[in-house]
Amino acid sequence: MKTYSVPADLHVVLIYGGQSAEHEVSLVSARNVLNALDLTRYKVTLVRIDHGGTWCRIATVNDINLQYVDLQARGEPVVLGPGKKLIPIKTPDRAVTVDVVFPVLHGTNGEDGAIQGLLQMYDIPCVGAGVLGSAICMDKDVSKRLLREGGIAVPDYRVLYRDDVDFPSYASIAEVLGEIFFVKPANTGSSVGISRVTSAASCEAAIKEAFKFDDKVLVEEAINGREIECAVLGHAPVNVSICGEITTTHSFYSYEAKYEDEEATSLIIPAPMPDDVLESIQNMAGRVCRVLECSGMARVDFFLEESGRLLVNEVNTIPGFTAVSMYPLLWEHLGRSRSEVVDILIRDTFHAHLKRRELIRRR
Repeated sequence: MKTYSVPADLHVVLIYGGQSAEHEVSLVSARNVLNALDLTRYKVTLVRIDHGGTWCRIATVNDINLQYVDLQARGEPVVLGPGKKLIPIKTPDRAVTVDVVFPVLHGTNGEDGAIQGLLQMYDIPCVGAGVLGSAICMDKDVSKRLLREGGIAVPDYRVLYRDDVDFPSYASIAEVLGEIFFVKPANTGSSVGISRVTSAASCEAAIKEAFKFDDKVLVEEAINGREIECAVLGHAPVNVSICGEITTTHSFYSYEAKYEDEEATSLIIPAPMPDDVLESIQNMAGRVCRVLECSGMARVDFFLEESGRLLVNEVNTIPGFTAVSMYPLLWEHLGRSRSEVVDILIRDTFHAHLKRRELIRRR
């Protein structure tokens, strides 16, 4: 098997922020990824995408005390250019070459294949899933359709479009999905725009709320089961972690329960379950990644019913790196520090990119 060397002083560009509703979560994740980066091994440049879409170079941090880096600083506007260059708009002579991009962009334009496609055009390696896998996993409708076609169970759901003439009534939805169901935008994460509907009074408001974030909305059955998550690392075959379980005092694992109410949610690691159930979930996570063209980095979320039936909830291709995020905590329980995980992600990405280039040259 051919081996690929990683150059010394690899230049990693950490891109965060973005124009999505998850901008603030991205800032927290970026801080934790930055703190995990080994600055003796990598040269690291911080680029924040502001709410208006401008790319701003905040700092190159190797010689700066990390605790003093202001991730929300105004920064210097930059663009990508030929030759894998990151180019300051006002001082283009100070352009630098990018070796790897580590995107910490949750939501729109970060997880949906947009930035992955841009980086691919410039031949720049990008940590995480590629264009296709990112786009598939971001769209809850498309990913669920592919999973069902692959023989993998998902909750029952219906799709609403903004330009539909008439939206179904609560009664018509409840007849199919049950009296309690969820309404969620097809293309958001962090539970943004998601509502739990229990009555006709809350149904219309939930649909309107979801349409604030997307033109396509899912109406999905409520599953009475445990919420189980596992982390995926690397490329085919992927490595799958142990499982963690989420419990919350809120009616569901909402944005508030995740990030604003520290007392509301508990993460149980490892999730208590027999070894054969754990193995089944880990195998299923691998199948899910193959079906959805997903590799590099992902968190696969399941529902585990009391009967033992396992359903896939969703796949997050840029999982959170906050202090309470399941993805890094699962690996930490297995003895892999955040620094080690970040190092694996960067180096695997660089190697996988070189392997893909070899394939392209043979065509």
